[in-house]
Amino acid sequence: MSLKHVMEMFDLLDSSTASGEAIKQYFADRGFTNVVVQTVEGDKGSTDFIKVTVPGKNGKSNGGTAPTLGIVGRLGGLGARPEQIGFVSDGDGALACLAAAAKLVEMQQRGDALAGDVILTTHVCPDAPTQPHDPVPFMDSPVDILTMNKYEVVTEMDAILSIDTTKGNQVVNHNGFALSPTVKEGYILRISNDLLDLMKQTTGKMPVTFPVTTQDITPYGNDLYHLNSILQPCVATNSPVVGVAITTSVPVAGCATGATHLIDVEQTVRFVIEAAKWYGVNKCSFYDEQEFERIVSLYGTMNHLQTLDGKVKVQ
Repeated sequence: MSLKHVMEMFDLLDSSTASGEAIKQYFADRGFTNVVVQTVEGDKGSTDFIKVTVPGKNGKSNGGTAPTLGIVGRLGGLGARPEQIGFVSDGDGALACLAAAAKLVEMQQRGDALAGDVILTTHVCPDAPTQPHDPVPFMDSPVDILTMNKYEVVTEMDAILSIDTTKGNQVVNHNGFALSPTVKEGYILRISNDLLDLMKQTTGKMPVTFPVTTQDITPYGNDLYHLNSILQPCVATNSPVVGVAITTSVPVAGCATGATHLIDVEQTVRFVIEAAKWYGVNKCSFYDEQEFERIVSLYGTMNHLQTLDGKVKVQ
């Protein structure tokens, strides 16, 4: 159960003074110091990027061979102050990511270390701007998407679960969370059966998925419609990326307050932790490697979809 960690993190983040240093101190108070905080200035303000590395028993940080899972908490900001008072719906990705980090650290300290390293990244900004979007307004961010990817998508991540509030649409009509197909190097691949099984295990219900379009896996800034930024990590890595969307039955604006459902966030946290357990022992596959090689051999590479101008630079 991760509800305690979700509630503790929500209490820290639901504040006009929320900061990366406050999160770092939370972990330090619990005897864990493998937390890096970097404050980055953008055109619309500043934000604190946070990286928590939870080493595994056979993790690469300890000289082992177990694969490393990345968990990215995507968001524009935790709050839209001064326009909105309080924690906004868009902050759920950061909340889930940091609560998962807190739970993993506690598990390790209680003797339940995972096999592989888990790297969790997100950012904390209590006063982000907003921007128009259809059907409901989006949260903006003080920094651009390239900066987010620079600090949140880490080279050591062998696979990535990208958690993001995905409520401002009419595509996913479900309270809880939903999974995307796997995206890798410009290809939208079939949905991982292993992840679907883990979703059934953690929710006790049939799995829910959401559709992904080619536009969604291209970089922001190309004047194409994107569902949201949930799959933007895929433009900055060749590792497989799966979106974990925190969803609602009706469209809810990212800048809406009072819209965070802690039980849905807690379910999401349990899911990503179970995925981390099994991924680290090579029993949770994000994609079929042979099938990926086959599709590339038949139809060529699609890396140009990871670029802003559609051109792959030759090294």
